[in-house]
Parts: sequence; C-alpha cells; structure tokens
Amino acid sequence: MACTTILVGKLASYDGSTIVARNEDSPGGQFEPKRMQVVMPNDQPRTYVSSESHLTVELPEEPMRYTSVPDALPGHGVWAAAGFNECNVGMSATETITSNDRVLGADPLVVYTPPQGVAGDASYAPEVPGGLGEEDFVTLVLPYIHSAREGVERLGALLERYGTYEMNGIAFSDLDEIWWMETIGGHHWIAKRVPDDAYVTMPNQLGIDWFDLADAEGEQLEHMASDDLRVWMEENHLDLTMRDADYYMSGDLEYAIDDECDGACDDDADDGVDMIEIDLDRAQDIFNPRDAFGSHSDSDHVYNTPRAWYMQRCLNPHDEWEGPMATWGPESDDIPWARVPERKVTIEDVKYVLSAHYQGTPYDPYGRKGDDASRGLYRPIGINRNGQLAVLQLRPYADRAYRAIQWMAFGSNPFNALVPLYANVDEMPEYLSNTTDRVTTDSFYWTNRIVAALADARFRDNAAHIERYQQKVGGMGHAFLRKTDAVARDLGPDEAPAYLARANAELVSAVRLETEDLLAKVLYTTSCAMKNAFAMSDN
Repeated sequence: MACTTILVGKLASYDGSTIVARNEDSPGGQFEPKRMQVVMPNDQPRTYVSSESHLTVELPEEPMRYTSVPDALPGHGVWAAAGFNECNVGMSATETITSNDRVLGADPLVVYTPPQGVAGDASYAPEVPGGLGEEDFVTLVLPYIHSAREGVERLGALLERYGTYEMNGIAFSDLDEIWWMETIGGHHWIAKRVPDDAYVTMPNQLGIDWFDLADAEGEQLEHMASDDLRVWMEENHLDLTMRDADYYMSGDLEYAIDDECDGACDDDADDGVDMIEIDLDRAQDIFNPRDAFGSHSDSDHVYNTPRAWYMQRCLNPHDEWEGPMATWGPESDDIPWARVPERKVTIEDVKYVLSAHYQGTPYDPYGRKGDDASRGLYRPIGINRNGQLAVLQLRPYADRAYRAIQWMAFGSNPFNALVPLYANVDEMPEYLSNTTDRVTTDSFYWTNRIVAALADARFRDNAAHIERYQQKVGGMGHAFLRKTDAVARDLGPDEAPAYLARANAELVSAVRLETEDLLAKVLYTTSCAMKNAFAMSDN
C-alpha cells in the first residue's frame, strides 16, 4: 500500500510511550473501505490461504486475541493492517518500499504463477503459489508473538521459508522497544531497533541508512537480519559503501575509520558533528542498506523523499530546510532514517505530520505560496485516498490490563480526528466495525469520507470547522483516557475487558455526535458556495 509511517522511541515521546503510527492509503484512483475488528482465538484460522498468492500456511493451535483494521469488502484478502495482541505487542504492516534491479536479480520476488493450459492435457502446468505479502503479515504473525523482537524473528522465518512477492517495511512494538523490519528481494530481510531517544520517518522507500552486520550476526542488540545476508551481499556485489576515504557519511552521522579504536567508539569532540569512530576491521561490518538495497529514482523525488523532508522539518524546525544553506531539501536522497527531535513528540504531533500537505511551503495544494506548478509538485502525506490511520501507543505508567491504546482515524487525514480506543477488549464499537460498501452516516469511515470530500471543495471556508472539531475530539480523547484509567486501575484482569469495551462505546457515541455536527456545518458551508447559487429569493 502507498503509506507513510512514523515511529517514536520511548525517550522521545511525551509520556515515555513507544508509539508506532502509519497511514494506510489506497492506490491511485481507489478508495478501499476499512473497519475495526477484534479477532478472537476461535475466529483465527488454523490453515491460512492467501488470496493474492494462493499460498497455504499452517498456523499454530493457540493464537491470542488481537485487534485489527481489515478491509471492509470481502474477496481479496484480510489486510489486517495494525493492532495489538493480548500481550500488548503491537504490529503495523505494511509500508510498501522500493528496491533496485541488482537486488531483484540476486533474489527475485516470489510471484504467483497461474495454471497454464487445460487440466488433463499433456501440456498442462498447475499453478505455482507465490510468497507472502501485506495482505497476510498481521494475520500470520501478531496472534503468536510475545515481544517486538519475537515479531521480527517469526516474520523473518516465514519470509525465508515462503518468500514475498513485494517489498515491505513492518513495525513491531512492545513496552520497551520498537523494531523496524525491511524485506530485501524475495527472501532476505533486515531489522533495526529504533533508538529510544529518536523518531523514524518512513515514506514508501527503503529507509534504514546504517546497519551493523556484526551485531546482527552476534548479540543482536540493535540489528537483526537473514543469516546469510553478509555472504549474499558479497556474492552479488550489493554493498556500495565507500571505505577508501578516512571517513564516510550516512544520513546525519559521520563515521571515522580509526585503527586505534576497539570496536565502535563515540567521538568526544564538541564540534557539532555526530561522529562514531570505527576501527579498521569493524568498518567492513558497517554499511548503508538504503544505498545497497533501495532506490534513488526520479519518482522517489516527487513521491517519497518530500514526505520525509516535511515530517522532519516539523519535528526539527530549527534546522535549515530551505534555501541555499539547507542541509536537506525535498528531493534529497540522504534524509536521515532516525533523528532526535527538538522536543518530545506528542500524539498531536504524530497526527499533524501524518495529515500534512506541506503547510507553510510553496508545495501546499491548499496554500497561497508558490504557483499552480509548485502546489501540485509533491505527493502529500494527508492525501484524498488515506483509508485509515492507526497510532499504537504503549503507556509505561498504566497497568498491562489497560496499557495499550489504539488511536484510530478514517478517511482523508487533513479532515479527520484521532479517537483513542483501549485494545484489551473483545469487541469494538459498531460505528467503527460496521463498514460495508454501502455509503451511510451510520459508519465512521463513510462519514469521514463524506466530510473530506465536501470540505476539500471549500478548504479555506471549512478550515475553522475542521480545526475546532479536531481539537474538541482530541480533548475528549485525553479526558476519556484519564477518567477510564482511574476506574480501570481498581479492576481485576477478568473485569477489565468488558469495562473497557463499554468505555470505548461511550466515547465513540460522543464522537459520532460531534462528527455528525461537523458534517452538518461542512455541508451548509459548501452548499452556500455551489455554482448554481443565486442571491435573489422569493418575495
């Protein structure tokens, strides 16, 4: 899917939470309806068949309950998207990413081959199943893992066994860690732990820009990978990292080659450059996956890199982002994968950057700066075909029975609001789970789609309505969490799920009233500006 992701480490977030957030966007010209669902153990398949690749996978007998955001329309797979399991492990899958010809030649994608000819004929060739993909990942992994690391391990094993037919990035989170995993070709993969004091921005492009093979082959403190990654890279000449000079650059980190350094050593110089010194032997362990496995294409410069540029512009605003002194521009290929923010990152910051349309720049399609050419130059983050936004928050100060919060928004993000939902429940409110192909205001998804289509037509006229709605719903959400936490902390583990489900339903009922009120205001405002309006009335 065409998506955008941000990951926030626990020391970079406002309250010590790990935060994983991703927009799920439909392809151009499509609008895939989404809904929420809690999958109970009895509803989890024991034999799974992929719709896209016709692959059959046998699953373990004891799955856990988990939340999900599947496609609402049947017939083309689950696409469970994002959720928590009952062990408070989160998963978001996937961010479609890029590759290059060298990688795809070295480890081709595992693509489904349909049957050829007529069954019974001598020339008949039966179908050949393909590998796994975005449609499958959450269903095959989330119900069976007890930590973020375990999620990487399980999905890595599945990729090595079955392969994949596409390039994907996947996030796993628990209370202490976030891991980001990227598939490489048909069967290979890498994963990197998000630094606790940093955030990560991911458009639809392979993103990791610094990787330690020795760590992945050894202690796996911050890196994991396919067992044969080093040998496979050497055999296929994939590593493009320059090691001939005294130092080399990767994102905003400088790596100095120092034969007196034992391993990787922090540079003590207070010179404004974040440097890690690496001894000569260790230099062979460090490489840039973005160069080795990713892309730097013309389409990246209009579709992908501008999104990372704008998100980091918002979270590190005092850097030079524009003009001749800019360190990175919207088409830069070396925008860092991870950054330390200027201040701690809030849920509202996450929502803002994942709703962004280049506000304050010449590239804003709704803005007054620039001209017609610049305003449509780059692909917005908050786009018309946003389907859902899931923000997975694990709060360290809350008991495990009510720790996991899945913030949800549906439709085009510039016009919607996030709603917090406790994940330790057996069902979700009907307003969020009842989406079908019928367009109706009984569905949160469809109501948000209608609001966005109307508000977009008169963006400036409706902006105040949208902003007031977003702030009110956001305030309601934070008040709801504070009030519900106070009651939940006195409940036993068996009592909590039913109470939290009732609390979710009460909040969603209140949000529905606010959303319908917003729809009425937007409908009125846009109706007044219709082309067939006429000032004179009867009498």
